[in-house]
Amino acid sequence: MPIPLAGLLYVDKPAGRSSHDIVGLVRRAARSRRVGHAGTLDPFATGLLVVAVGQATRLLPYVVGEPKVYDAIFRFGTETDTDDATGAVTREAALPAESVLTDPGQPVRLAAEARLTGPIAQVPPAYSAKHVDGQRAYDLARKGREVVLPPVSVHVDAWQWLGADQRDLHVRITCGGGTYIRSLARDLGRALGSAAHCHALRRVASGPANVSDAVTIEALVPGGIADGGVPLRSPLASLGDVAHEVLDDEQLRDLRHGRAVRATQDGQRAALLRGDEVVAMAERTAAGRWQPRVVLLGESA
Repeated sequence: MPIPLAGLLYVDKPAGRSSHDIVGLVRRAARSRRVGHAGTLDPFATGLLVVAVGQATRLLPYVVGEPKVYDAIFRFGTETDTDDATGAVTREAALPAESVLTDPGQPVRLAAEARLTGPIAQVPPAYSAKHVDGQRAYDLARKGREVVLPPVSVHVDAWQWLGADQRDLHVRITCGGGTYIRSLARDLGRALGSAAHCHALRRVASGPANVSDAVTIEALVPGGIADGGVPLRSPLASLGDVAHEVLDDEQLRDLRHGRAVRATQDGQRAALLRGDEVVAMAERTAAGRWQPRVVLLGESA
């Protein structure tokens, strides 16, 4: 019997495709229904989507997805109801002075960046997946309902201004999960006394995963992953700072029965391995053993 497929795939999502669309393509390429992703991208956005196949879907809660790095173009002069280029214009304002965007030492720019760096309270876009009275905010917004979302706490690590003219700012933003780059565009426009929306967005990195290692959707031909044309990645490098405990035959037998196994490595959490294959995630007990929390042995795709 063939070994079920299991692993991660980095996909470079094109604009116009939803994250759900990409999952469907991977399902057909892997001939597996067990496919999930580690963080959605808006349809208008491009870039890195981390996808898990087979047994690796159970490891998604352990996959390190921060920091996230985005390249974006913020267009000044208009706000939209979606905070991106797909929406209708809701407000217009004068463009900021070009020096505000091109001079790194410009006080107005420095003050605006400082206000939007670190832990901030961010109002999500009305067109977002946030829930309002049991419904998605974007569903209510599409029905013409006014959507007022409360601020949420997010963290912006750093801004890197890559280039600008009077209308467009090219910026790289490093941030934590849950941060809406569209909202940062809107709020930066207001902080600079103008209006702005996110004209283009590309995710460059998510934790240790980088878009430079991603495949295009053209590589995801039906059956292509299952036939070995597109190899899956081991999830081990994406599990963060955890112990790596290689199990012997006796430990593998204990693991199959859900029993704690002896620990020879330091740490509070471990990836339990059969060779270089991740077969479980475990936590250290008070007795100094590894108690399995997610066991992948014996599962099928």
